[in-house]
Amino acid sequence: MTAPLTPPHQPSPHDPWQKPPEGGGPGGSHLGTLLRSPEERELRTELRRAALVAVAVTVAGVALGLLWLWLAPRVPLVSDDTAVFLSDSEGEEAIGADGTFALLALAFGAVSAALVFWFHRKGGIALVVALAVGGLLGSLLAWQLGTRLGPTDDVVAHAREVGKGVIFDAPLELHAKGALLAWSLAAMAVHLGLTALFGPRDPEPEWGVYHGAPSGPAPAPSGGAPAPSGPAPAPSSSPEAGPPGPSAGA
Repeated sequence: MTAPLTPPHQPSPHDPWQKPPEGGGPGGSHLGTLLRSPEERELRTELRRAALVAVAVTVAGVALGLLWLWLAPRVPLVSDDTAVFLSDSEGEEAIGADGTFALLALAFGAVSAALVFWFHRKGGIALVVALAVGGLLGSLLAWQLGTRLGPTDDVVAHAREVGKGVIFDAPLELHAKGALLAWSLAAMAVHLGLTALFGPRDPEPEWGVYHGAPSGPAPAPSGGAPAPSGPAPAPSSSPEAGPPGPSAGA
């Protein structure tokens, strides 16, 4: 009688119903290994950097709002104690306010993208997303800041306060809401362009040198006799040649 190969208290290593050990094996769980891997640490660093970029770009919206409030043209209004009218009916100050916001947002987007690329030349999709999100939030902050710090939006009360026939400024408004996307679009375009032109390049793959087919005698066929090394015999000149005749000395 022979002893069993596998002790009864230990499961067979090939048992499909065997429960895996806790921790996923000798090296710990696969998740723990992934969290300790360099790729995971690099991903965390990139996400942290992207969050800081998004916050910084959003805060920069305060400067955009103050510049918009300072540079945007004012819409003149006048009152006659019965209604409020435009002082210059052919003026383009309202369109000028939207254009000023869009141009400033484009400039802020280009500058923010250039600064982010300068400090984080490696780039990455996380930084592009952070620029897009921060640009949108910064534009919203600038819009709200400019309208709140500008002239009051209670036009009737303002007209009564200044009196009849006195020109006063209309509230600062952004009619073209699409200008809120100018910062994000400019930032993404500039950052992607700088990355394509000046970003790090991947190393070129090394191709092996092809030396051609090996020279030498052809290998012998398997299972048969080796091929003759000498030249092949010349064929007979006459296909109907008979057997050789007797020699002359016979």
